[in-house]
Amino acid sequence: MVRLTRAQQQARTRAAVLAAAVEEFTEHGFADAKVDRIAARAELTRGAVYSNFPSKRSLYLAVLLDSVQRDEPAAAGAFEAAGAADGAEAFARVWLERLPLAGDAPDASKLKSRSLTGVFADEPGRTAMAQLASLEALLLALALESCAGPGTGRRVRAAELIMTLLHGAGHLAETAPGFGDPFEVARACRSLADLEADDAWDPPHLPYVAAPRLCDDTWTPPGELTDAITDRPAGFGEDGIVVVLGTGRLRAAEEGVRAPHRGEAVTVALVTDDPAEIGALVRLRIADLAVCLRRAFGPAAGPPMRLVLDERALLAAAVGAGTAEDTEVAVRVRDGKVVARAEGRGAAYAAATASAPAERPSGANGR
Repeated sequence: MVRLTRAQQQARTRAAVLAAAVEEFTEHGFADAKVDRIAARAELTRGAVYSNFPSKRSLYLAVLLDSVQRDEPAAAGAFEAAGAADGAEAFARVWLERLPLAGDAPDASKLKSRSLTGVFADEPGRTAMAQLASLEALLLALALESCAGPGTGRRVRAAELIMTLLHGAGHLAETAPGFGDPFEVARACRSLADLEADDAWDPPHLPYVAAPRLCDDTWTPPGELTDAITDRPAGFGEDGIVVVLGTGRLRAAEEGVRAPHRGEAVTVALVTDDPAEIGALVRLRIADLAVCLRRAFGPAAGPPMRLVLDERALLAAAVGAGTAEDTEVAVRVRDGKVVARAEGRGAAYAAATASAPAERPSGANGR
């Protein structure tokens, strides 16, 4: 008889719980699913379920994330968009593939569409959902901008409208299955990509952002972190900006992208002090979006920044940041040293617009 290692046994137990949870959520939905029934389906104790997943919500999110990870290798190849309009339509087509069909069972449909309706009704969850929606729109906008070519302008508002349309289609697929034509929705997203609107980037608080603290600190970044969008290693050897954001400050990611000097690396790290639920939500939403971006845009999916899900707070520790919801800390790295630090609202912008001490005239005030 082959004796399993502890890690192998944990992996087997986790897989059994996930398989049982898929059946339970498919039949009963999130609200009416019972952990006791999941344990019984998996032929495990209730304690064994909770030793792997601390709550029903964390288990539901794990089921959805597992479906994202399983679907990507089996998905069709990248559309390789040739322009912003092509990219928007391709992204919409990929995103709409998840929607259930008329006649599908309601609870199974919600699982298929990765619905989060009713899953996060508390304030921390609602805050994280709103901030994630803004970050997703930014990432889609950056992909659209990269397809459109240099000098074509900001596309964040167009991306927000595209995501609004897609999520609306998803909600209708849950509540009124069979309504609407997904091909028409995709074509509508195409037309939105080139929407001419006043989309200047000019946040009103930037003139009031405090100057960063100039310094000359040792920079010891962690290794083996992954860019969540490209799924490639995220190295930290170059000069550039590192921004650490809690889940209540994700909108600030754009400040790190728009402000830096041309050609500098920008890394945005997402942190949370609730890894089991809010952290799982972040992993799910970013992984789901990244799959759609990679399939729709191919190599162009990589925005002009690296996005790191700093689940063990390794990069946060290197920067000297915490993991609270309102965390916003940024540093500028140059020649292997941290040369500027900023905290609080506008930190990303402050660090990105800072000059190194050697570049500053005597008596400069930090701006």
